[in-house]
Amino acid sequence: MTCMVTEIADGKVIEVELTGKLTKEAYEVFVPATEAQIEKHGKVRMLVILSDFHGWDMGALWEDLKFDVKHFNHIEKLAIVGESKWEKGMALFCRPFTTASIKYFDKADLDAARTWIQE
Repeated sequence: MTCMVTEIADGKVIEVELTGKLTKEAYEVFVPATEAQIEKHGKVRMLVILSDFHGWDMGALWEDLKFDVKHFNHIEKLAIVGESKWEKGMALFCRPFTTASIKYFDKADLDAARTWIQE
């Protein structure tokens, strides 16, 4: 599992690239970085890029639920970029947990996702 976090547009856009199976340790990387930008800007936009993604382990799922509840109103836009049909379904699954506008993009459309998240 790898987790890379990049801040764009002075931290208002957070790009998170996840590879493999999401673990609790990945949340220890991206949650503090995201919360620092929420503190600074009030609301942020997230672009999540899934590469060879294999879902969550139980520790990561719990961390994800805690993050979603705590930051229900802090994510303004969420772009999910992936490679498979089930990843596309994640965009629908996320809707009840956030007030963000959510859109799925295929990996080939990464540039379009980056444009949409900054519009």
